[in-house]
Amino acid sequence: MIAPARSAAYRALRAIATGTRDLPSACAAEDGALSDSRDRALMREIVTGTERWKRRLDYLLGVVAGRELSRLDPEVLTLLELSAYQLLHLTRVPASAIVDDAVSLTRAVRKTSAAGFVNGVLRTLSRQRNQLPVPARPAPDAPPAELVSWLGITYAHPDWLVARWLARLGASATEECLRFNTAVPLPTLRLNTLAGPAVATLAALTDADVALQPARWAAGAYVVESGDPQPVIAAGLAILQDEASQLVAALVDARAGERVLDACAAPGGKTTAIAARMHDEGLIVACDIRPRRMRILSDTVRASRAHNIRLVQVGGREAMPVGPVFDWVLVDAPCSGLGTVRRDPDIKWRRTEADLATFAVTQLDILTRAAEAVRIGGRLVYATCSSEPEENDAVVASFLAAHPDFSRVNLTTDRPEALPPDLIDADGVLRTSPHQHGLEAFFAAVLRRR
Repeated sequence: MIAPARSAAYRALRAIATGTRDLPSACAAEDGALSDSRDRALMREIVTGTERWKRRLDYLLGVVAGRELSRLDPEVLTLLELSAYQLLHLTRVPASAIVDDAVSLTRAVRKTSAAGFVNGVLRTLSRQRNQLPVPARPAPDAPPAELVSWLGITYAHPDWLVARWLARLGASATEECLRFNTAVPLPTLRLNTLAGPAVATLAALTDADVALQPARWAAGAYVVESGDPQPVIAAGLAILQDEASQLVAALVDARAGERVLDACAAPGGKTTAIAARMHDEGLIVACDIRPRRMRILSDTVRASRAHNIRLVQVGGREAMPVGPVFDWVLVDAPCSGLGTVRRDPDIKWRRTEADLATFAVTQLDILTRAAEAVRIGGRLVYATCSSEPEENDAVVASFLAAHPDFSRVNLTTDRPEALPPDLIDADGVLRTSPHQHGLEAFFAAVLRRR
């Protein structure tokens, strides 16, 4: 019998490969088919790990198979990839069980003629896993293209992204970023002070045998080193939220009684963090476009127990249905997500370099419409989870060139107390990075309406 987690992982990976779903939604769609939490965890581990190491796995499979992988049926390639990931990274699982399930799955998806091939390739890879046929690091004087290719294969990233980082950051910092992106991240929590005192939540986590370590940068953030915090999260006492994301929320330094507009609020982590900082006083209007995202946002707000948040669904190209009355407006813009590939590794395979310009157009449009809601003297925060300047500095520069009534706040001299000064760069903006801070790549600029 094929292990349920492997069957579910195959279906999820095929959904990702065909563009039907992204990684989080593909895994969520398979959760219902798995009654055992251990199966769900294994399925997610296989899916995420396979996407994380996809290019390196394909290189090794191509060497072992002795043929171009483009000649294989897509279904067979997916089976080889997920099985190769298990053989090379899940060493506690018997290799024979992985290979046997792969062969059985090959037949189950009606690719019986490839069963012998799959069996042979995986058994050969299993025998060679202590001496893998990996490419050698190029010499220092080798052509740049060789270093790009080696880094891309070794750390499983697309060449176009590696080349961009090499040109902007240099070889050492680029390799640090790539290594960071292929590491398995630990969950990070934000304690929900709207649901109870932080000390009580920490006690509940300790009672549940969850080992925590205070995060390095964000005040009140904790890294989960071991244990299952899900029961505490389900009770609304804590929220899963990356540390860099928590820092962006801290940049909205709203006081109790002020008015805040969160223009792209789903899934709601930053919205509810701002509500907690405001002690649930004042007003937050949280907006998004799609009904599904509004439902997610509504669930997050309800679980947070915030009472000062009002939800408004807005049209994609319409003006904001509010006047210039807000003290703070946050535009956490839809972006390439290239700063978060450590947690969502499928992003690096779904994006192309041409996408950056497309995202920038949308980002500038949203920023322009949201700016109309900022009162005189109010502040507009523009943020992305992207590492790329086209989506960050260039969008801010374009906006300021067209809106002389706004100026950029220099966070070096005008910084919220909750934001560590080491995260502010020479341009006076928040910019986190793997090689400098050990954080996902986030960007945020604050603009004041004069």
